[in-house]
Amino acid sequence: MTLPLHPRFHFMPISGWMNDPNGLVVLAGEYHLFYQHYPYSVDWGPMHWGHAVSRDLIRWEHLPIALFPDDDGMIFSGSAVVDWHDTAGFGREALVAIYTCHREPGHHETQCLAYSLNQGREWHKYPGNPVLPNPGLRDFRDPKVFWWQNRWAMVLAAGRQVLFYHSTNMKNWTLSGKFAIQPNQPNSVWETPDLFPLSIKETGETRWVLTLGVSDGGPAGGSASQYFIGHFDGQTFHPETPPHSPLWLDDGPDCYAAQTWSDEPLGRRVLAAWLNNWRYARQTPPLPARGLLTLPRELSLIETAQGPRLAQKPISELAAFRETLFDQTNFTLRPGQNPLADMRSTALDLEMDVIPTAPRFGLRLRIGKDEWTLLVVDFQARLLHLDRSRSGQVNFHPDFAAVHSVALPEFDEVLRLRIVLDTTSIEVFAADGQVALTELIFPSPESDGLELFTESGNLLIQTLRLHRLALPSLTESRP
Repeated sequence: MTLPLHPRFHFMPISGWMNDPNGLVVLAGEYHLFYQHYPYSVDWGPMHWGHAVSRDLIRWEHLPIALFPDDDGMIFSGSAVVDWHDTAGFGREALVAIYTCHREPGHHETQCLAYSLNQGREWHKYPGNPVLPNPGLRDFRDPKVFWWQNRWAMVLAAGRQVLFYHSTNMKNWTLSGKFAIQPNQPNSVWETPDLFPLSIKETGETRWVLTLGVSDGGPAGGSASQYFIGHFDGQTFHPETPPHSPLWLDDGPDCYAAQTWSDEPLGRRVLAAWLNNWRYARQTPPLPARGLLTLPRELSLIETAQGPRLAQKPISELAAFRETLFDQTNFTLRPGQNPLADMRSTALDLEMDVIPTAPRFGLRLRIGKDEWTLLVVDFQARLLHLDRSRSGQVNFHPDFAAVHSVALPEFDEVLRLRIVLDTTSIEVFAADGQVALTELIFPSPESDGLELFTESGNLLIQTLRLHRLALPSLTESRP
């Protein structure tokens, strides 16, 4: 089989290996993206921080590697901030990276600093590293730092707990609290925490959202991203949602290590995650790089019968790259019909508003010779199914070819769906973004057919808009 095409609008390095996004921050109109990177092989190796910048979160310019491993260890995950008031003494508006140094043998992890005085183009490691020594824990990593109440706050993953620290200068840190629950998987640990406030859309009240990477035990198997809603008092996090009833950022298998951008100029909370799963990440087909990120998503909090919940939608910047292929309102889809029969695309953005007048309906995407990806909405069972068992290359790992299902939340008379399809991924948002499913797929480049169908009844469609996504240039390299 021919290898899939390089992603059109999902970030991927030029070559090598990539996993977690790191150091998401905005400075001087540039969205900075750092990421876990091994540039010399498509297999995981000693971690570096890769670096790219963008002005629209869609087209990225690759920059030289920001941080290299050294005698203190590999450069594991962390965050970056703009030091607007020169609290660390590196210079006003210095870009400061706070990251984990991981050293083998011994799995020894400490927290370190590096800084840049020219908007991330050159980096200097702080000679006083580490700024936060290991207190005797095996897992002690992935610091997320943010400014809160005239000092810096840090949330850090430590096995099956998260630790909270504060500092006035990022060089001296004081432990202020912890949050922990019993693991639902014996070997699972928390990683890559993030903590941020959001206003509830309906009431305007503020809640804090704590997101965590769960190394095993996700809703689709393997790694996943979990979240809690509660309050942050500057010392620690107090959950409002029941700690032992996990809320999942994404019910698909391929959304891990989620992080959000700091200092976002439009006041949005924008998130990106590693579009992969540790169960099979090392076996996925290289394209020629191995690893990519989700499309950046804007987050909001909405009130539901169960309490506040996260909702997600693709960033609005994507609309600038859409070419409309189909736009029809208020029509009936009958069994045997396919209004998309003449459409072809390997990268698309599809919006649907449907009234549940039929028991089930579905979409086949990336249809080719003996392959397709199948999305089914079952109104009777109140389930959404995504089936990639025939999506193309699936035999590189036994857990990849699977059907993943998620319960549909309560919705008004109309179910809203948004499907963003790229050459190697599909991201589904349902019920105004209350549900998200993200999955890798590896179809042949020639598989570009589309089918919309209904089963056992007529389906009333209020809106169906299909857009081809066309980008003049996804990524650029800087010499």
